[in-house]
Amino acid sequence: MNEMNLSKRLEVVASFIPEKSVMADIGSDHAYLPCFSILQGKAKAAIAGEITAGPYESARNQVIKNELTNVISVRLGDGLSVIEEGEQVDCITIAGMGGGLIKKILEDGMLKLTTVDRLILQPNIHAIHIREWLVNNNWELIDEEIIEEDNKIYEVLVAEKGDSNKSYKDVSFQTGLLLGPILMKKKSDVFKKKWLQECTHWKEIINQLENSGYTYNNNEKYRELFEKIKLVEEVLES
Repeated sequence: MNEMNLSKRLEVVASFIPEKSVMADIGSDHAYLPCFSILQGKAKAAIAGEITAGPYESARNQVIKNELTNVISVRLGDGLSVIEEGEQVDCITIAGMGGGLIKKILEDGMLKLTTVDRLILQPNIHAIHIREWLVNNNWELIDEEIIEEDNKIYEVLVAEKGDSNKSYKDVSFQTGLLLGPILMKKKSDVFKKKWLQECTHWKEIINQLENSGYTYNNNEKYRELFEKIKLVEEVLES
């Protein structure tokens, strides 16, 4: 992977970046995504944010190599703190982290979202935490994609300010939070594969609980997994 040839998951993220936007890529690593977006004419300017010195230097060197220092600012800092107060940023991308961490970054940086029109978020796990945050903070989920790369499955969530409940109007709210209201409508082969795998894993845990003497009535974890399996199987079978 490099600035001209992104990974499949980052290609999907890049495809949702609005034309001529000013983007901030949080956890930018080698700054491949900002460089690609500028070189392909998607974004007109970018911030590449990194929290640790090593990746920060890698991003900085990548931007220098591509002679993009006039349009990409590489900054060292935690989360959205790399965006300066009052700075105009249209789009924020956060990819390759857990859903809980992405949620925390958004929560901690709420004041930096004033000018932001679009969030493009790619959690490695626990996308439900992000969907819950979006609903609670008036961000409408406008699109979702799910892809498989190198035997791993990734979800990409795209949100804009608006009616946070709009995407859930035709689906069960709790099921939508777990599976993704748009993904469960598309119901792609990758989507089915992910949730069949999850159900298999959950059933194995339930078997372990049963072998330890737990039942639906006396164990909270058992009940939680049982209800999740029920939700998922209803969607997959419908």
